[in-house]
Amino acid sequence: MSSATAEAQPKKKGKMKGILLGAVGALVLLAGGVGAGLYAAGAGLVGGAHKDAPKEDPNMPKLVLKEGEKAAASGEAKPSAPTGIESEQSPDPSKYKASYYTFDQPFTANLRDSDSFAQIGVAAATFYDAKVIDNIKNNEMPIRSAILMTIAQQDSFAITTPEGKLKLQKDLKDAMNGVLRQREGFGGVDNVYFTSMVIQ
Repeated sequence: MSSATAEAQPKKKGKMKGILLGAVGALVLLAGGVGAGLYAAGAGLVGGAHKDAPKEDPNMPKLVLKEGEKAAASGEAKPSAPTGIESEQSPDPSKYKASYYTFDQPFTANLRDSDSFAQIGVAAATFYDAKVIDNIKNNEMPIRSAILMTIAQQDSFAITTPEGKLKLQKDLKDAMNGVLRQREGFGGVDNVYFTSMVIQ
């Protein structure tokens, strides 16, 4: 009986050694797989992110969804401007909440090639977060200058027509966004409204 026990002891040690080596091998393979997966994801080889894709800048303004609107599905555009490059087309006003900034004082400028002048109250609208309004406030002096120069370029007859007023709104929006892009790297003004208008 002592010889049978002696033979069972080495077999038991051999089985335990095989199980232990198998478990260690499985852990090494698992760790290698996880490491390779993390490397591939970081290099942009798998997943949605690509290494050449622009990274989202946390300092850029983000679009603000209206209450009750759901976050964008995977197939839709994300409600943000990750690279600071905004679209020429304004976001869908039915999905996003507008914020407004009204300039305290109206803008008075002589109109092109005439003795006429215009005095116009202006407000700006944005579908982005408060960063755009803060940027407008922080750059109000150069924005005021750009608005005055834009008004001064208007024809006295054209500005009295509905088409002329719409063109002036677009020109003012472009002027404001131009200043903001130059100074802040992002415009964000989606529309301009007149709060008052006197042309003489």
